[in-house]
Amino acid sequence: MSIKPTLSYPKGPITGAEAIVRSLAAEGADLIYGYPGGAIMPVYDELYKFQDHINHILVRHEQGAAHAAQGFARVSGKVGVCIATSGPGATNLVTGIADAMIDSTPIVCITGQVPSHLLGSDAFQETDIIGISTPVTKWSYQITRVEEIPEIIAKAFYIARSGRPGPVLIDITKDAQFASAGFYYQPCTRIRSYKPVPQTAETDLVQAAELINQAKNPLIVWGQGVILGEAEEEFRKFVEKSGVPAAWTILGVSAIETAHPLNVGMVGMHGNYGPNLLTNECDVLIAIGMRFDDRVTGDLSTYAKQAKIIHFEIDPAEVNKNVEVDIAVMGDVKHTLAAIMPHIETKTYPEWLGRFKELDAIEFDKVIDGEINPTKSGLTMGEVIKTINANSKGDAVIVTDVGQHQMIACRYAEFVQSKSNITSGGLGTMGFALPAALGAKMGAPEREVVAVIGDGGFQMNIQELGTIFQTQAAVKIVILNNDFLGMVRQWQQLFFDKRYASTEMLNPDFVRIAEGYFIDAKRVTERKEMTVAVAEMMKSDKPYLLEVCVEKENNVFPMIPSGASVSDIRLE
Repeated sequence: MSIKPTLSYPKGPITGAEAIVRSLAAEGADLIYGYPGGAIMPVYDELYKFQDHINHILVRHEQGAAHAAQGFARVSGKVGVCIATSGPGATNLVTGIADAMIDSTPIVCITGQVPSHLLGSDAFQETDIIGISTPVTKWSYQITRVEEIPEIIAKAFYIARSGRPGPVLIDITKDAQFASAGFYYQPCTRIRSYKPVPQTAETDLVQAAELINQAKNPLIVWGQGVILGEAEEEFRKFVEKSGVPAAWTILGVSAIETAHPLNVGMVGMHGNYGPNLLTNECDVLIAIGMRFDDRVTGDLSTYAKQAKIIHFEIDPAEVNKNVEVDIAVMGDVKHTLAAIMPHIETKTYPEWLGRFKELDAIEFDKVIDGEINPTKSGLTMGEVIKTINANSKGDAVIVTDVGQHQMIACRYAEFVQSKSNITSGGLGTMGFALPAALGAKMGAPEREVVAVIGDGGFQMNIQELGTIFQTQAAVKIVILNNDFLGMVRQWQQLFFDKRYASTEMLNPDFVRIAEGYFIDAKRVTERKEMTVAVAEMMKSDKPYLLEVCVEKENNVFPMIPSGASVSDIRLE
């Protein structure tokens, strides 16, 4: 009978595989997602021995491992970890890695590799994962010597979590996993020439405060940087003291509660009418922890040309990349927002805030009322989100996939605490939500986690129902089924004369599939059934799938046509 090893410091040499597992444990990575294979098998043998210390979750596809690690990281604030074998195992991680890169999610990915003497020989399941992953990682490194393992893993975690977070990939040859060496682990706290947080210039703080204090019609647009910097308290104080109306990107939502009186809604292609229109009327635009994505700005040649622009940013590469700014306040927003507060005057803007309320009323009459309080017979996505709100009281984590349902959920979900909206923003990865919801539930087991998914995206990683079944993670899955790839269909309707090319879906019986995985499930087709069905789902302490059959050709408005100005936002 084998004796399970303890986490006490080992005496004498250990294998590279054991060094990997001990290094992960030293970083507090007690939950990892992965899929075994030949080139990573020595590590899995060690994970078996250390299973009292590290919980390995067997996903059904390596892309699911990356997305689950993302969901865990986004809701917990920790570094997510995933692991895969060489060749196809490693390449299957790449979509999740690219998603994590553009959405600034800290994950460490460990891949096995063929023995070092076979590198470059096109050996079985050999792929140059370093070459493939370099453009979509903060750092990638191949280990060929066992002695490197502790130091490189320590660097990986430091780089992933520091500054602007992001993914790191470490590729480890099989011979390095089998070889032995002494073990010494020291967490990394600095790397020469790598400066993750730029210095903040006091003159920039003073000049930014002067612009803000002198503004007549200022507007804040905040993004995920507030959440990543854990600067929610500093941000709230800044908003309330300055009195400036504040709008959010889809990754920034929940940094302050949606019901806050100065929260004026979402900017971007399917954002709210007021903040989009008034972006081109404000005199000072204060961008905080956001990167001026094209979905936010629309036509750059017309974006906020009348405004002085202040950019609070941690990543120098994002400053003046898309939008030329007047003042860049560099640094971590938790520090810079606190540092600028003594220079900010206490003000209110009742007339300016009134403009947002006027435009909100127009949007409510023309768009929102019909979406959340429909009079037509067919169910709408908005009323489903409204029903979830009624049950969650805004306290649930909402994980969305990509498409119409994503925009509807981001527009209408209510949030009362931070780290509550988990979605694929910059890459727009269909198939994200199901595994990300699994990771989110494990990252915040005390919170209700609801995955809102379209019928198209659900089928892209449908196999992760098996992981949910095996772990019994109490994820609530809501499929908003319109039998279409809805967002593409909407564009085809509006811009391609209703030529619905390859967007209509012939779907399976989702309820029977869920039941095949021994997951409770129900289908709703009529409004009278929905309130009871959502309440039943939310009360369950087990995984639950609810399919809601919604109108097939309902569109998401407002909408800024691709390449148009934010001033060209359409209500119909």
